[in-house]
Amino acid sequence: HVQLVKSGGDSVQAGGSLRLSCEVSGTTVRSHCMAWLRQAPGKEREGVARIWNRGSYWTYYDDSVKGRFAVSLDKAENTLLLQMTGLERDDTATYYCALDPSCERLALGAATSWGQGTQVTVS
Repeated sequence: HVQLVKSGGDSVQAGGSLRLSCEVSGTTVRSHCMAWLRQAPGKEREGVARIWNRGSYWTYYDDSVKGRFAVSLDKAENTLLLQMTGLERDDTATYYCALDPSCERLALGAATSWGQGTQVTVS
């Protein structure tokens, strides 16, 4: 049974920073492609960032967050991280972590396991 437990959501002012974490149990972060997605009120869920460790790290960022967000894995803690800087009001959303053996499936919004959403509000 795979569980993803998220933490780090909060309310911040524009320009501020937050770090989201997603602790994984039941499997290892090295075995899967992992992703952060978000859903703003009235909008469809969208991918934010993905990371895949196959010897070397491969990462993907949506254009809207490139240069501001950084996705990483803490293998020792079996945790997915998202460092968010330069937050903008358009970043306000519920953020989800997800994992799947396939990055292609995550790109389509499908996943084997999902974390509970955490709210990020930028004012």
